[in-house]
Amino acid sequence: MATNLTAPPTRMELIKLKRRIDLAQRGHDLLREKMDALVMEFFDVLRRIQDSKRVAIEQLHKAHQALSECFAEIGTIETLESARETIRDARLEISSRHVMGISVPMIEDVEMKRDALARGYGLHTTSSALDESAREFELALKLLIRYAELEASAFAIAKELEKTRRRVNALEYILIPRLERTIKFISMRLDEMERENFTRLKRIKAILEERR
Repeated sequence: MATNLTAPPTRMELIKLKRRIDLAQRGHDLLREKMDALVMEFFDVLRRIQDSKRVAIEQLHKAHQALSECFAEIGTIETLESARETIRDARLEISSRHVMGISVPMIEDVEMKRDALARGYGLHTTSSALDESAREFELALKLLIRYAELEASAFAIAKELEKTRRRVNALEYILIPRLERTIKFISMRLDEMERENFTRLKRIKAILEERR
């Protein structure tokens, strides 16, 4: 990156640039601290995602086992017919919360479990095996919703982390070095001008002494 040679080589400009680089450095330090905190939060969410995924998969396995038992007890056709009759209505209350200043989605605690009447299938053609299978899948659905919530949080944090990283890099590798080079250029130019003035004054003094 070329030095900004358009800045006027004056002491006032030098003071302004030093104030600006001090502000940029403080901003860089704050953003670096934010980035470090975001990294810690991101890995914490990743750990929770892994735990949530494991629990959800285990619950889905239990639900499929219960469904297999239901197939064996009341028959595949009867089970599928009851599934078609089931009311598919799951209402979610989605709000948001703030993590490190980032808005992430938050799903209000929702109860997915329903009784047999609320599910909508006929009771005279089914058995407790179908009720058990339905309960297991309702619990699996609740766990999957929590898993999705964590994934959305991780995505939002990762997006903010990337934005913060770009700002840190812009300050660290572009703006601050450019200001440092400009300050160095102006300092060297002021020193050069001071030497030129000193030399000029010596010449003037020498000429005045000769005239005397």
